[in-house]
Amino acid sequence: MKILHAVSECLPFIKSGGLADVAGSLPKELVNLGTDVRLILPNYETIPQQYKRDMRKVAEFTVKVGWRNQYCGILELVSEGLTYYFVDNEYYFKRDGLYGYFDDGERFSFFNRAVLEAIAHLNFSPDIIHCHDWHTGMIPFLHRVEYNRKHGYEFIRTIFTIHNLQFQGVFPKEILGDLLGIDTKYFNKEQLEFFGNINFLKAGLVSADMITTVSSTYLAEIQTAYFGENLDGLLRNRISDLKGILNGIDEGFYNPASDIFLYRNFDSDSISLKVENKRFVQRELGLVENDDIPLMVMITRLTKQKGLELVKTVFHEMMAEKLQMVVLGTGDFEFESFFREMSYQYPDQLRVQIGFNEEWAHQLYAAADLFLMPSKFEPCGLGQMIAMRYGSIPIVRETGGLNDTVRAYDEWADTGNGFSFTHFNAHDMLYTIRHSLSFYHYKKPIWRKMVKTAMNKDLSWAHSAFQYNLLYLELISRSASHVF
Repeated sequence: MKILHAVSECLPFIKSGGLADVAGSLPKELVNLGTDVRLILPNYETIPQQYKRDMRKVAEFTVKVGWRNQYCGILELVSEGLTYYFVDNEYYFKRDGLYGYFDDGERFSFFNRAVLEAIAHLNFSPDIIHCHDWHTGMIPFLHRVEYNRKHGYEFIRTIFTIHNLQFQGVFPKEILGDLLGIDTKYFNKEQLEFFGNINFLKAGLVSADMITTVSSTYLAEIQTAYFGENLDGLLRNRISDLKGILNGIDEGFYNPASDIFLYRNFDSDSISLKVENKRFVQRELGLVENDDIPLMVMITRLTKQKGLELVKTVFHEMMAEKLQMVVLGTGDFEFESFFREMSYQYPDQLRVQIGFNEEWAHQLYAAADLFLMPSKFEPCGLGQMIAMRYGSIPIVRETGGLNDTVRAYDEWADTGNGFSFTHFNAHDMLYTIRHSLSFYHYKKPIWRKMVKTAMNKDLSWAHSAFQYNLLYLELISRSASHVF
């Protein structure tokens, strides 16, 4: 099988969120299963020079963006056994950031058509184009309405993966003809129209041969009005083509036994060494160095999705529990300001670091006793998986991938790898925090067993990659896609 992943970001080259982690890890596992996998993404200005130096141009052509023909170069890089293609156009991608520009509709209209055009110029003819999130949503649509009439494209299938339904790529309807060159007859509620605009993510949902999302719980949730972001009806109509496949983490990169970023390495057979990382963080941040004070960590985007409204509501009650807390992340001004203010009110308990540092994040995962992730919704979530890998007990809300990976401790059955609460309610969260602290302080044997259970949970990509391979095989066996 030959699979081309189209994605807007990918580790180790460029990252703004969890999508880059998935794109950086899943293909490696697929290669281990014998699948011929390649990736294509924009050639952003901020990709490190150590990678740019090794790229070589393998194709050059023009891409129609409305009435214009725009230059497109395809650069190839082979790294760790994988082939990557980078779509090169300085006008669109020579910028400091990835997204959030006034012309994102044009930039990704170009990218979507460039991916399809590139296939005719590469020594690689994919059986399946696997598209990720709204930035690639027009690829399945353009393939269905235009490209599958062309020689070499007629047997290609498409898969579209929803990583976060909230981000949809909604733009004025004028770009339909002006930029995408798509007939206005497709501007209707059954296809591209979305409250008077066009919607890239909806385009992927209506046109891809199959749709996946990143956990089975999230798959069920997005078919409801509460989580469906005005697309739940469309998703219910395509239920036979939907599948939830849980994300994993790169257990080589996130490995406390060999992690070069840690003060002290440890594994599930040497958990007693984990506390040395806690002492190191306490010293570095000027907190009281005390093994008996629970250290709670949040490594998160500071947004409402991540449940920070709940934290704000009961923050003073949390601090009354005499715990230490470290917050690492960046996001909305409201929450950045709140945590900064709280750090002045609680100088002996709270440290807030606005921004993100990969090395320090690893150290915090290893140092933490508790990892708080009370998300309002969470398609999959990687933070709770990484935390468990490093022996930090997660406290989560039962939503999306959090529900699929964290099992609340059951005293009767003596099973579980964390603590959870059901309702999006601040006092339910507070009760769960207090419940977890009672185990930390007074039930040490159970706590140590829970830490070991969490660390030994299989969180790798192996099982998920196997499911994707089965999905690819199923899709290839289908008859050719129909044309709208």
